[in-house]
Amino acid sequence: MSIESLTAQLRDFAQDRDWEQFHSPKNLTMALSGEAGELLSLFQWLREEQLGEWFNEPPNRTAVEHEMADVFGYLLRLADVLDVDLEAALRAKIDLNEQKYPVELARGNALKYTVLAGRGAAGGQPRTHP
Repeated sequence: MSIESLTAQLRDFAQDRDWEQFHSPKNLTMALSGEAGELLSLFQWLREEQLGEWFNEPPNRTAVEHEMADVFGYLLRLADVLDVDLEAALRAKIDLNEQKYPVELARGNALKYTVLAGRGAAGGQPRTHP
């Protein structure tokens, strides 16, 4: 299925139930945040070494899939209500991140782009002032 067809299916689902009245950007954003929190709660107390075995248990995998679907669904509804082209927005964000995180500076670390910019191509210490 395409993003467009999923968005249409979610729009029809809301229309059929007269739920569009509740789907304001504020409400959808709050619901999206809540669902992201529910996804987070599934992993909250797991140690890294537990993740693989835990996730391979069918009830756990299903719970994660359901929460991910909820997050995705609310994001699609929000984009629909705000008339945001998610594919175009993601492409633009990827392009921006490629500029912020050049491979030669970002490979193998998780430093924020503001720190990377201070290191320059030589890989020195981050700047503490402009």
